Amino acid sequence: MALDESVAATLPRHRHAAMIGFIADVLQAHGLRAADARRVGELMVEADLTGADSHGIFRLPQYVRRLRAGGMNPTPDITVSRRAPAVALVEGDNAMGHLVMSKAGETAVEIARETGVAWVGARRSNHAGSGAVHACLPLQAGMIGIYTVVASANHMAPWGGSDSLLGTNPLAIAIPMVDADPVVLDMATTVVSYGTVKGHALLGTPMPEGWMVDKHTGEPLTDPKRSADGILLPIGGYKGSGLALMLGLLAGPLNRAAFGKDCVDFNADDRTVTETGHVLIALDVARFLDPKEFTAEVARHLDDLRNSTRLPGVDRIRLPGEMRAARRRDRVAKGVPIPAPLMAQLDRLAAETGAVPLGQR
Repeated sequence: MALDESVAATLPRHRHAAMIGFIADVLQAHGLRAADARRVGELMVEADLTGADSHGIFRLPQYVRRLRAGGMNPTPDITVSRRAPAVALVEGDNAMGHLVMSKAGETAVEIARETGVAWVGARRSNHAGSGAVHACLPLQAGMIGIYTVVASANHMAPWGGSDSLLGTNPLAIAIPMVDADPVVLDMATTVVSYGTVKGHALLGTPMPEGWMVDKHTGEPLTDPKRSADGILLPIGGYKGSGLALMLGLLAGPLNRAAFGKDCVDFNADDRTVTETGHVLIALDVARFLDPKEFTAEVARHLDDLRNSTRLPGVDRIRLPGEMRAARRRDRVAKGVPIPAPLMAQLDRLAAETGAVPLGQR
């Protein structure tokens, strides 16, 4: 969820470097090593910079609750086993998901430099925030990134059912462009992510019809504070449900990680190990053609799409990653908007840990 631009314009903004430092201090106070705490902060704030406001610093209070309850390991020993020339498995040791995916990103790039492609699975992990952040990890190496994960709670039913057995299992794809913004798709397999629902609950704003239905009656559910009574609807009807299923099988059982009934709802349970599984694929563009030629060809097709005939009432055709890149430039320059209810939670964390409040940095 990105904050509505009209709402964001009214909010105080905070420098991203200050946000990273604040997150790092809070996490270090809860047992993380200094370098690990800072790396988590960097990846969390990258979500804020690119507009995934429900997946960045918004999640810090929840992560802290799990650390306090013993649900995550603050000092993990994350290891990698190479299973084949282009395949590896990251054992997360119940670490924060951002640390597991940081190691997965390093591993995927290293392997793809050798083989041209890498499939890196991860297990014994946790919620890792925005999928696009991790799909973009291979970009600096000139590689395409593809990411999916078994979501950290089930909020969707199989098509036609009412039992929450599937997650929002996202798909993120990032394509590098030489001297231009990358093409980035990041989507949940539900109409919206559950983080978006949590964002509406935080701000006290109702949800539109079409996001959730009451699991008992099938009627539209628009009160985000009643989300426990509902199920999220899949994108594209049965197709979205099927896509969530297939992505979940790749990230879950293939990695010997949780799926279906075995998933732990980390929104309701701070103690139980979630056994989260992820997949990151890296593909080296240079193994196919010169990256500059690839960029030129992609740019040509993007221009065709962007400048194609619009339907009545459509002001512009937006392509994956455009608003993400523009928002990142704006927030790097002007700061990240943070709503008052979230700021109050962050101030409480500062008081509890002795960290310098974000507003004073």
